[in-house]
Amino acid sequence: MQRLILTLVVLSTPAGLAAPVRDITGTRVPGHTNNILLTGYWPPTNEMLRQFSANPDQNPGGWAGADWEGRGFDVYSFFPEFPSGVGRGEGDFEVDYQDTSADWWRITEEIRPAAIITFSRANTSIGWEMEGGNRTYASSQWSADYLAPLRPTPELPISSEPPGTERFSSLPMEQIVDAVAGSAANVDPFISPIDNGRFLSNYIGYHGNWYHDLHSDPLDPYRNYAAGHIHVGSNVTIADGALATEVTLRVLTDYLNGIIPEPSSGLLLLAGAWLAGRRRA
Repeated sequence: MQRLILTLVVLSTPAGLAAPVRDITGTRVPGHTNNILLTGYWPPTNEMLRQFSANPDQNPGGWAGADWEGRGFDVYSFFPEFPSGVGRGEGDFEVDYQDTSADWWRITEEIRPAAIITFSRANTSIGWEMEGGNRTYASSQWSADYLAPLRPTPELPISSEPPGTERFSSLPMEQIVDAVAGSAANVDPFISPIDNGRFLSNYIGYHGNWYHDLHSDPLDPYRNYAAGHIHVGSNVTIADGALATEVTLRVLTDYLNGIIPEPSSGLLLLAGAWLAGRRRA
């Protein structure tokens, strides 16, 4: 009888990220970070996420996301500023197809999120609208943004997605709606089947669901467990938006803690695959 000896090597990794590991054969072990990514666009969605920004220029009060509420997850937010009023904005995730795409792939590569919530402003009054899904369009079908080129261009990764492709939320939407409805936040939570919009809200929402689909494989070393988009009513106050965000995060982190495998699970899966290969040899 052969005895299995599994040697793990922890690789160096940027601060704040969980390091991937490899076995003695060099195979990457399934895993994930403990990072949650939040993104905002127009107010109030940028302001309500400010406490989770690790950028001291945007959040001089100090980052609140480290092991948030002792739940085992670090929460990071990224959003633009609007010193000249609502429009394109400045900084991360400017309301622009090219800028959003560049920031999206750069930031997700850095954060490697286990979960994602993208936010944007809606034309409802106090809606907390859980989008069931998002779809992509041909370049000419997207609405024009604020700076040329006005629509997605061929070099953007989303150009590889066929027009009409739909990708769906994996957030615990019903639980979030129930929890937010029962909170003190003056918002109206509900679920929409799919976002038919053709502007940046649908665009970034699609990116969140797309990232989840790209990283949902149990063997992914940076597995994503949940992603989705929330449309926030234009009359939601910053205080109510911040409270509803916190309630949403509590539901999400409870959900993640219920579905993420124990750390040993990935090693057992790898060991099983290794043994199966040895038996076939």
